[in-house]
Amino acid sequence: MCSLPSSPPPPSDNNFHSDHICLVFCPREPASNGSVTNWIELFNPSTNTWTHVGSIPGLRDDQVLKGFAMVSLGDTVYIIGGQVCHKERVHVSDDTADWVDVGIQVVPTVLRYDFRSSQWMSCSPLRVARYDFACTVCEGKIYAAGGKSTPACARGISSAEMYDPNTDTWTPLPNLHILRYKSVGVTWQGKVHMIGGFAEREDSDRTVPSLVERSSAEVYDTEANRWELKAGMWQLDVPPNQIVAVNEMLLSSGDCLNAWKGQIEAFDGRLWNEVDGSHKPSLSTLEAEQRRYLTMAAIGRELYFLGGYYGKGRTMCIVHVFDTSATTGEEAWRSFEPMEMEGERELCSHCCVVKLS
Repeated sequence: MCSLPSSPPPPSDNNFHSDHICLVFCPREPASNGSVTNWIELFNPSTNTWTHVGSIPGLRDDQVLKGFAMVSLGDTVYIIGGQVCHKERVHVSDDTADWVDVGIQVVPTVLRYDFRSSQWMSCSPLRVARYDFACTVCEGKIYAAGGKSTPACARGISSAEMYDPNTDTWTPLPNLHILRYKSVGVTWQGKVHMIGGFAEREDSDRTVPSLVERSSAEVYDTEANRWELKAGMWQLDVPPNQIVAVNEMLLSSGDCLNAWKGQIEAFDGRLWNEVDGSHKPSLSTLEAEQRRYLTMAAIGRELYFLGGYYGKGRTMCIVHVFDTSATTGEEAWRSFEPMEMEGERELCSHCCVVKLS
């Protein structure tokens, strides 16, 4: 590994020694000087406070990284792969325009941030450059599978690999059975699961979508060194937004097109069913605001939902918490005081939990 420029250290008060939620943002539109660089922030659930950590190194000021995976091991965070983009303004109608991400290059880059030393390190790169791929941590190793390998590609890939942080090496794994991108990686019952996604067999007719393939999952068998295809682990043609494991349950709140569908659902090994007390039609009372992102993280028995709402040139960040051990819906949900952030920001990857000590 090689060292990269360090970031300012986070605050060293007692509240910082706990589980924090790590997120990566970028501005919705470039600044006047064209800057759109990603940056990392930490949310402290014990104090409802946000801490700016610093920018992700290695990018030009006018470039932003999207489609990467972010995972944590203890008090370190890994930024893996992704697509380097620039922001381009396009007309969506005669009188309105919006900013879109235009892919430049898919990168195999792997960066590690150590919160103890406030130091970025450059790790061994992925064997296959990829973005919009599934990624999870299992028994101290990082697993990456599927995704896309070129900006203009309309199909996913099937390659998979595993990273050992002790040796800083990526090892190729057998290919998935199906080409997949935008699938979700999660470790459940001690095994690596890659669930859902836009999936198809390599020799399939691409004009005919297959719900059977898109609702399947692949589970890695470490002893046999192979992927096992599991049918029906996701019941929609649209890929999941996020899936997290809590107390041997797999939990989801929506898909990639609608991150919140009004309730939390749990997978019982066969079907997804609504969790008792989780029904909540709206996560926010800010009727005038528009939610632009939603991500969730599991800490202990609780699910944290972090949402961003745009309005009047700023982002209102609201955090809601669902206690999976509560007996009634009234006891299960609680909300933090909204926090106003300057400028309109975008979430660049789903969050992860960092254990700081």
